[in-house]
Amino acid sequence: MQEIREGAMKKASRFCVYVLLTAFLTGLPLVGVWLAGKPVGRYLEFPPTTRYVEPAAFSMPVFVVSSALTVIVVLPFIMRVLLARCVAKPERNGRQPFPWWGWAGLLLTAGGWILAWTRFEWFASCQLYTFAPIWFGFIIVLNALKAARTGHCLLLDRPARFLALFPASAVFWWFFEYLNRFVQNWYYQGSDGIGPLQYFLVGSIHFSTVLPAVISIYDLLDSFPNAAAGMDNFVKIEVRATRALAAVSFGLSCMGLAAIGVWPEALFPLLWLSPLIIIASLQRLGGRSTLFAAVRYGSWRRIYLLALAALICGFFWEMWNYHSLARWVYAVPYVGRFRVFEMPILGYAGYLPFGLECGIVADMVLGKGGRGGFFLAP
Repeated sequence: MQEIREGAMKKASRFCVYVLLTAFLTGLPLVGVWLAGKPVGRYLEFPPTTRYVEPAAFSMPVFVVSSALTVIVVLPFIMRVLLARCVAKPERNGRQPFPWWGWAGLLLTAGGWILAWTRFEWFASCQLYTFAPIWFGFIIVLNALKAARTGHCLLLDRPARFLALFPASAVFWWFFEYLNRFVQNWYYQGSDGIGPLQYFLVGSIHFSTVLPAVISIYDLLDSFPNAAAGMDNFVKIEVRATRALAAVSFGLSCMGLAAIGVWPEALFPLLWLSPLIIIASLQRLGGRSTLFAAVRYGSWRRIYLLALAALICGFFWEMWNYHSLARWVYAVPYVGRFRVFEMPILGYAGYLPFGLECGIVADMVLGKGGRGGFFLAP
C-alpha cells in the first residue's frame, strides 16, 4: 500500500512539474510583450504569416565575437575527442546484414528527395508533402544501420515507446514554432493559401519526425565507442546543483524568456537556451536527476553525443530544405551572412543546446531501462 501511495505521489509530482513547465514556457513570452505594451494578438495569429520583426543588419563585430565565443566553448570538446581517438583501441563490432526494411527506408528517402527537388507537373498538388517521406525513410535507415551494427535499435527493441516519440515530437516542435513568433528568426515559403486546419495537420506530421530523427542519430552514434572518445573522463564541474542554485537559474531563465518578446533582436539565442535551463532547474527543484548531473564526475558523453546528433540532423534538415518548394528561410539578426544552405553558419550553434532539449524530452517518453533510450544520469 505504501508503495502504491509513493508511486501515486511521484506521478502527481511529475504531472505538476509538466503543467508548471508548460505554463511558464508558453506564458512568459506573452507576459513580456504585454508589459512592453505590444499587441498580444499578433503573436497568436495562426497560421503565422505576418512579418513584424525586422532583423537587424549584419554586424561584423557581433559576428566575430559570437564566433569566438562559440569556438571557445566547442573547441575543447573537439580537441579532447580527436586526441583521445589517436590513442583509442580500434572499434570492433559484429556486423550483421543490412535489414530489408532499411533498404525500404532508403528508397523512401531517395524518392522523397527526388520529388522535393524537382517540379514535375503531375506531382504539383503533392509538392507540399515531400518533407515527411524523406524523414520517415531517414529514421528507418538510421535504425537499420544501428541494427546492422549491433543487432539492436530503438525501433526493434522498444517499438511502442519509439513510436510515442512521434506525437511527442509534434508537440515539442510546435512549442518552438510558438517561441519563434516572438523573434521571427525563420518563416516558411511555398505554403501560402492553406487554411489553419491543413497548416496544423501538415505541420504536425512534419514536426513529428524531429525527436525520432535526433534520437535515432544519437542511438547510432552511441554504438561507436570512439565517437565520444575521452568524454567519459573530461572536465569535472563540481559545483553542487543545490535547490537554491536551481531556483536562481530558474528565475533568471524565466526573465530571459519573458524578455525575448521585448528585445527579440538582442536576446534571440535565449529561444534555445532558456527552455533548457528552465527544464533542468525544474527537474532539480523536483528532486529529479538532470542531464548535467554526470559532469560532476567528468562524464560528458551523453551531452556531447546529443549535441552532435542534433548538429548532424541539422545538416540534413538544412540540406533537404534547400531546394524544396515548401521550405523555411532565416532572418537572423547581426549574424545572418555566410550561409550553409539557408542557415547562417553561426546558426548551426543553436543545434547544440537543442540536442540536449531533445534528449530531456525523449527521456520523458522513452523512460529508463532497456538498451538505450535514456539520457539522464542515474
